[in-house]
Amino acid sequence: MSDTFRTEHDSMGELQVPAAALWGAQTQRAVENFPISGQPMPRGFIRALGLIKAAAAGVNAELEHLPKSIAKAVQAAALEVADGAYDAHFPIDIYQTGSGTSSNMNANEVIATLASRAGDSTAKARPAVHPNDHVNLGQSSNDVVPTAIRVSAQLATQEQLLPALKHLRKVIDKRAKSLDKVVKTGRTHLMDAMPLTFGQEFGAWSAQLASAQERLQDTLKRVRRLPLGGTAIGTGINADPRFGGKVAKALSTLTKSKFESAANKFEGLAAQDDAVELSGQLNALAVALIKIANDLRWMNAGPLAGLGEIELPALQPGSSIMPGKVNPVIPEATVMVCAQVIGHHTAITVAGQTGNFQLNVTLPLIAANLLESIGLLANVSRLLADSAIAGLKVRHERVREALDRNPILVTALNPIIGYEKAAAIAKRAYKENRPVLDVAKEDSGLTEAELRKLLDPAALTKGGIHAGGGGG
Repeated sequence: MSDTFRTEHDSMGELQVPAAALWGAQTQRAVENFPISGQPMPRGFIRALGLIKAAAAGVNAELEHLPKSIAKAVQAAALEVADGAYDAHFPIDIYQTGSGTSSNMNANEVIATLASRAGDSTAKARPAVHPNDHVNLGQSSNDVVPTAIRVSAQLATQEQLLPALKHLRKVIDKRAKSLDKVVKTGRTHLMDAMPLTFGQEFGAWSAQLASAQERLQDTLKRVRRLPLGGTAIGTGINADPRFGGKVAKALSTLTKSKFESAANKFEGLAAQDDAVELSGQLNALAVALIKIANDLRWMNAGPLAGLGEIELPALQPGSSIMPGKVNPVIPEATVMVCAQVIGHHTAITVAGQTGNFQLNVTLPLIAANLLESIGLLANVSRLLADSAIAGLKVRHERVREALDRNPILVTALNPIIGYEKAAAIAKRAYKENRPVLDVAKEDSGLTEAELRKLLDPAALTKGGIHAGGGGG
């Protein structure tokens, strides 16, 4: 053995581990077995493992299955892991054994080493805390990893995504209120339609996001059910029957988030339907954000040859060859994030199907994709709010010019002159490139005063029938 490596052993024999590494033999085997992506498990997942190990140690001590001195050392080490102090010692690739056993043992080994070294400045004593017998007491990778998926996903959703969506809605609602009386041309099929206000248009975005928030919160009612205590296959072998419920309560206290013990541990190990459901809600949110981002891109298009209704904040030069060009970079980044989230959902959907008999065997992929999707959506939601929507400017003259020339305003005359005559006026206005008011003065038989009242865009944004007569 050199100063660079030390010899460790597990049930399969001895192997060399980097001398400075806190992990042991099982982690080292996984490092060597899975040189695939170079991407370790995400921070949120490692945090969840630390929290679970800390809660488990406390419960095992309470139930008198673990000496209090060992439990205290394990808890302290596990909470340091949860806080991110030792992320560099979690090197195992996302693409590993499908149960996540390698990552669970990585946590067990690191925490055992730290707990054993507590109070030993030389750090040369043989560890007194055992990764399996102490840190993993009452647990199996098969219930720890699904529990870590749920804990990490719920915490990320509550701490990152939902606050980001709240912030985005707040910015949108503020802009909607300030622009509530600014009337613009509506569009269906990307073609001119009846008018609405910017406030109404932005309000639809806010409503989409409110629905997304409600769906996420509803899904978390199922995500918070933890299968810990089911151990190997769901029967709870080698675990105190009280263990799962008490750990769920301890985790609730540690995180200030509500968790509960799953009524059926077999489901929590064999199926990951709740994770797939949460991913589905992230997928739906991605669809909503793409719609908002693309609306902004269309409204900003031009500024001369496109719609040019708004001007997004200029953040950077838009071309390496065309001077003065500025692009809608934040909406574009939003679309790319959402495309990635939709792709992650496809992968999670496939992974969710891979539960054969008593265990799903794609758990690390589900964990990594869920957490990346949550983080991406949270980050881009704040960016969309602060770097695009908060600072956009309406090009009032351009908006008014398009509105005045919109022949579709003639729809308001349907109850008075009938659909066919209104259609003829619209077609003539299109053909002659004239405001519909001018053509209607000549062809409708109505006075200019009557027409101005009937074709008032602001009044038309309020809906209803604005004149007497039959329906159109």
